[in-house]
Amino acid sequence: MKASALSEKKRSVALIRNSQFATRNSSVPTVDQVMVEERAAAFGKRSIKTSAKLAGLKMTVSMCDLTTLEGKDTPGKVAYLCRKALQPADPKYAVPSCAAVCVYPNMVRYARKFLGDNSLVNIAAVATGFPSGQFPLPTKLGEVRRAVADGADEIDMVIDRCAFLAGDHAKVFDEIAATKEACGPAHLKVILETGELVTYDNVRLASEIAMQAGADFIKTSTGKVSP
Repeated sequence: MKASALSEKKRSVALIRNSQFATRNSSVPTVDQVMVEERAAAFGKRSIKTSAKLAGLKMTVSMCDLTTLEGKDTPGKVAYLCRKALQPADPKYAVPSCAAVCVYPNMVRYARKFLGDNSLVNIAAVATGFPSGQFPLPTKLGEVRRAVADGADEIDMVIDRCAFLAGDHAKVFDEIAATKEACGPAHLKVILETGELVTYDNVRLASEIAMQAGADFIKTSTGKVSP
């Protein structure tokens, strides 16, 4: 097939896919902003006391990803992070280990060396051009595969907000699906970067896209933008 014909076929497939994807997601409900903000504010006023509070705090620790994502990260800092994740507090308080440590891909091998292969603490790696998501897809997928090969149990990808805000939701879906495949046995956590999605309706649609594309978890933010 000639290159021009192949290119035209790809464009046709892309148009069909976008049309099908738009149809499938046209039924995503809108979000009542007033109700959502009132409900969120109510959660901030709730109080948990005595033994229930202690149990809640321990559960929170057990669900945390202890994270270092700085340009000055070193193997020594990662080792300290792993040690802290394994034992967050003095043993007399019986605080459980954290769920994971989260590091840049090039630090995964150091975390794996410290934690070994049978640790209760998982190793998560940010990937796919974190935090911007503005890398070419082959580069993103290569980063994911390398992190998994080095020992990552979880991959934290960030969606391409440029594509999403431009209305190319099918591209966002396809990149998440491709990343999920590249993860192999590792879990995929999809960061929506909600502070850049502008509206609650966008957040809801991005959540639906991520879940349909195969995300094991969805997350709000990289922590690199406000809010």
